[in-house]
Amino acid sequence: MDEFSSRQRLEVETVRADSKKKLDTIVAQHEDQLCELKRRFERELDDEKASRLREINQLTSQTALDTQRSQIELDRKDREIASLQNDVQALQQEIERERKSTQGLRQNLDTASSNSVTLESSIRALKARIEFLESGREEQSQAFERLNQQMMDALAETNATKDKLRKEETLRRKLHNQVQELKGNIRVFCRVRPSLETEPQTGIAQIQYPDASEECKEINVLGLEEKSSLGAVTKKNNNFAFDRVFGPSTQNAEVFDEISQLVQSALDGYNVCIFCYGQTGSGKTYTMSSLDGMIPRAVHQIYETATSLKEKGWRYTMEGNFVEVYNENLNDLLGKAEELDKKKHEIRHDMQRGKTIITDVTTVRLDSPEMVENILKRAAANRSVAATKANERSSRSHSVFILKLIGENDITGERSEGTLNLVDLAGSERLSHSGATGERLRETQNINRSLSCLGDVIAALGQGKDGGHIPYRNSKLTYLLQFSLGGNSKTLMFVMVSPLQAHLAETLTSLKFATKVHNTHIGTAKRQARVRDC
Repeated sequence: MDEFSSRQRLEVETVRADSKKKLDTIVAQHEDQLCELKRRFERELDDEKASRLREINQLTSQTALDTQRSQIELDRKDREIASLQNDVQALQQEIERERKSTQGLRQNLDTASSNSVTLESSIRALKARIEFLESGREEQSQAFERLNQQMMDALAETNATKDKLRKEETLRRKLHNQVQELKGNIRVFCRVRPSLETEPQTGIAQIQYPDASEECKEINVLGLEEKSSLGAVTKKNNNFAFDRVFGPSTQNAEVFDEISQLVQSALDGYNVCIFCYGQTGSGKTYTMSSLDGMIPRAVHQIYETATSLKEKGWRYTMEGNFVEVYNENLNDLLGKAEELDKKKHEIRHDMQRGKTIITDVTTVRLDSPEMVENILKRAAANRSVAATKANERSSRSHSVFILKLIGENDITGERSEGTLNLVDLAGSERLSHSGATGERLRETQNINRSLSCLGDVIAALGQGKDGGHIPYRNSKLTYLLQFSLGGNSKTLMFVMVSPLQAHLAETLTSLKFATKVHNTHIGTAKRQARVRDC
């Protein structure tokens, strides 16, 4: 039984294994058949899709072609319609023009008919006028001769008036110069600058100045002490008399009113020199070179006056130079900044003509007053500035604006040549006050030396000795201004002072120098004018 059971189990397992193998084989065959059917169906499906897609593409292409043909046909129809519309509009416009032309012709016909009637009336009136004129021809001729004579008399009177105006202009120049000579060919004005908001108000010096309506002004420094190197010295009731004093509230316009007559003298053919003197920070550059300062105002006045003189036969040309004297060297403020300290400029004098020439300097033709603003900006950018204890941005050079005025009168043949020098001097400080050292010390020494030479020249001119030596060559500044400081010139000095108590010592020094200049009397100025040979 055990053996039988073992054989039976073995047979069962064998049968089971064989059945399983057969089943697996059948399943595998079945799966292969399924896969084959699936691949066949997919191929058939792909073929069907491709066939359908080709049919769709063919239909799409055919539809696009049909649409394109339809669009082309539609565009052609639109163009035909537009052409027909244009033809219709053209016909309408032509009809409208014909209608207007017809109306115009009718109006012209009506006008012609009216004109015909008017012309007939005019012809009758002209015939009557001709008959009247023929009857009074002699009387009309006499009237015409009277009118012609009146016109000739008026022209002669006009010419006489113009000639009189020219003579009066010559007389005005002569009288104007006489008035300036009576005022003195060297004058000194004093200007007290206002205190700044950043300055201590408790340090304002008690500087008193009279009312501006007075003809002669005095500036009185009362009850103030001055200390010298010899010890403490008290000076009271120091009186300094000048031609005019301007208080802190005075504007540049009022200041220019006082010097405008000297500007006119330059236009009339005289050499004029106006310079500002004073310690650093006293307002010299503001007075001279600000936008409403003396230089812009002088140029505007010259242009206005020159324009008004055109009707009297005068034509002016104006040329400007702007130079500085720095450490006894001459620099061109209108030249290139990189060449400022490299170019060497020489001062040459034509003693016969009384003219000064600066070699290799930039000359600007002033065709309009607006050019002055650009010139001032260029000069300010080039001007030598440095820091000192007296002023954070102190000007360390003397700047000289030279304006040459050449006038010619085409009618009278006169010619005038005047020069206007507007000088902004470097700040004057004592060495002990400036606190300068090194290069700044050298600058201050040169500044003070040149200012001292300026005082010596003015003092020598005041002595008035014929053939006496005038030390122009002791300084580049005085040598440059030689023909503007001597007898052939008119000179005005502004002494600029600060109202601060701390600047009292410098203020007194400036006032004393200005008083020395004010007490100097220079000879009569001579006009640079001649009559051109015809």
